[in-house]
Amino acid sequence: MPASATKSLRVAVLADSDTRWKWGALTAQRLTPAAAEVRLDGYLLRGRATPTARQLKEVGVQADSLREVTGAEFLRAMSEDPDDRYDVLVLALVGGGVQAMLHGLRAAWGSGKRPVVVTGYVGVVYEKLTDGLLLRHGADLVLANSRHDADRFRAVYEGVGADASSVTEVALPFLGGAPYTGEHTPYTVVFAAQPSVPDNRRDRTYLLNRLIEHARKHPEREVLLKLRSKPGEHTTHIEELPYQKLAQGQDLPANFRLVYGHMGEVLDRTDLLVTVSSTAALEALHRRIPTAVLTDLGVREVLGNHHFTGSGCLASWDQLDAGHRPVPDEEWVARQGVAADGTYATAFDSARERIARLLDRPGGLPPLTPYYTPETAPGYLPGILARHHLGPDGVPLPGAPAADKAPGPVRQIVRRAARGAYRHGVQRVAPVIRRMGEL
Repeated sequence: MPASATKSLRVAVLADSDTRWKWGALTAQRLTPAAAEVRLDGYLLRGRATPTARQLKEVGVQADSLREVTGAEFLRAMSEDPDDRYDVLVLALVGGGVQAMLHGLRAAWGSGKRPVVVTGYVGVVYEKLTDGLLLRHGADLVLANSRHDADRFRAVYEGVGADASSVTEVALPFLGGAPYTGEHTPYTVVFAAQPSVPDNRRDRTYLLNRLIEHARKHPEREVLLKLRSKPGEHTTHIEELPYQKLAQGQDLPANFRLVYGHMGEVLDRTDLLVTVSSTAALEALHRRIPTAVLTDLGVREVLGNHHFTGSGCLASWDQLDAGHRPVPDEEWVARQGVAADGTYATAFDSARERIARLLDRPGGLPPLTPYYTPETAPGYLPGILARHHLGPDGVPLPGAPAADKAPGPVRQIVRRAARGAYRHGVQRVAPVIRRMGEL
């Protein structure tokens, strides 16, 4: 057994939202050997979607340390004493953030000692496949959550002449929970809301009204609207029209409720999971909970429900109102990394073995080599780096935001005001402007 499988490991996760922190922290846990003593340090990249304390608690992952940082501060922390560096670094960021950090870390580490760098996707990859993948290229492991994704990822890298050896098949790290054994009392229907799908008032109001109507048609059932965030909080995706606000003033039936909390705990009492395209559908399928992916608004790429073509889960509210319970296609489920057959326990074995080999590599790891460089993408890469206050060489620009010390009272007030103004613009002003444009 490699020494790295049993020694103490230091792991860092850099995340830019609540969902990506959940993915990154849980992935870090599953990538480390059970026999190893692990220290997990979390870094939250400062931005519009920095998780709140409530959102972090809801994820349910305990880190040994957790702090908010700017990109410049993170890079500085990663460039400190080479003999005291992390063993594994998980970049749980949007694609542009991953690319910027890869270049920043390459500049910080050079050819010296460095950790194994891991990145990937939070859930279903249904848009910007090529763009997102090339922005993640350069990490030692690019995790694919299913066999289906692994095949697609390798095809993209090989198609542009990039090294595809980093692609490593795993599964979604947050699957789990007790298998579904039968109906609860009362029978419970859960609609898993998404912050940005659909993205307009008409469609979101339609879905809310159909959910309420389902509750009225089935007073013996409990109907829950599972929400991602409370008003004022931000998630990975911008939510301009929270369902909480759309539900205000409506005459809601007694068996209809809005709920927050950990999705796994909600699924513990779910008899039918309904969504447009949420990753919660995969969580439910993993536990063999009846799952419906709505077709009411069409099966379209913009909604993400096209990903479920062939799953056997596509259904409309009319069908669900009439008692239909979709039956998933087992072959489709298996290819999507939903290991309902009990193989989930071994889904991360190959990734763990690969990390162990890299940690034990004679002479250490070579410098990071992203596909995008100032030579291969001179009209694209500099802009990505500049948005993260990095120069073309990956070095922080003069005047780059830093967090050398805790912000003072005035700085805290200004920051809260700025975030509040941003949220107001997203949730109040933008929808008004959009409606005016439709007149």
